[in-house]
Amino acid sequence: MKNAIVTGGTKGIGLAIAKMLLREGYNVMVTYAHDSAAVDSCMAELRRIGEQFEIVHADQGDKRSMAEFVKAMRQKKHIDCLVLNAGTTHREGLRGTTDSDWERVMQVNVNSAMYLVRDLYDVIPCNSRIVFMGSMMGVLPHSVSLSYGVSKAAVIALAKNLVKEFAGTGTTVNVIVPGFVETEWQKNKPEEIRRNICKKTALERFATPEEVAEAVIFCIKNAFVNGSVIEISGGYNYK
Repeated sequence: MKNAIVTGGTKGIGLAIAKMLLREGYNVMVTYAHDSAAVDSCMAELRRIGEQFEIVHADQGDKRSMAEFVKAMRQKKHIDCLVLNAGTTHREGLRGTTDSDWERVMQVNVNSAMYLVRDLYDVIPCNSRIVFMGSMMGVLPHSVSLSYGVSKAAVIALAKNLVKEFAGTGTTVNVIVPGFVETEWQKNKPEEIRRNICKKTALERFATPEEVAEAVIFCIKNAFVNGSVIEISGGYNYK
């Protein structure tokens, strides 16, 4: 059985990805950092599909936690699919961002993802799949969260550079770039802000987590999609 890791997979987009991978026959390792309240509901949803999964604590902002996670994952002998979905944000512009704010976002969104691929490299067999979760904020400038936007732009650059690292192995590296998605965080936004987002989106709605997960599965199933940045935005900024 093939092994897959989905970081930040206990809710939202990550959970939708984990469920689809279970249906595809993978043994799925789902990570979480702080939201232990989501673990029970995640477990219940995954059990409706199958029993081939684990939910593991791994805080990408904590190097010791990630070292323990890597050690456990290396015991699996092979990691055939790595979906780097976990992330964090800080909603401030330039002057409101402290050194620690900036470094925390970069550590979680960029550094830990690179370290995870590096430290698992020799247990990633040929013809595996690596998928990063980017964001339209990494494509279009956004004044509300400088650190998040820059970190997601860095994720796109990281993925493209890793294509060369895996050249000749059959392993592919791609980035999914969602726009606004109906996750827990987005649902709690003020209605006026939600309406403004829909007005700027050609399809006039938010994506579902499942629509983003389907793009991930496409990258996993299609062996010739490599180095691609796939936007799932509904035509954001086209109106």
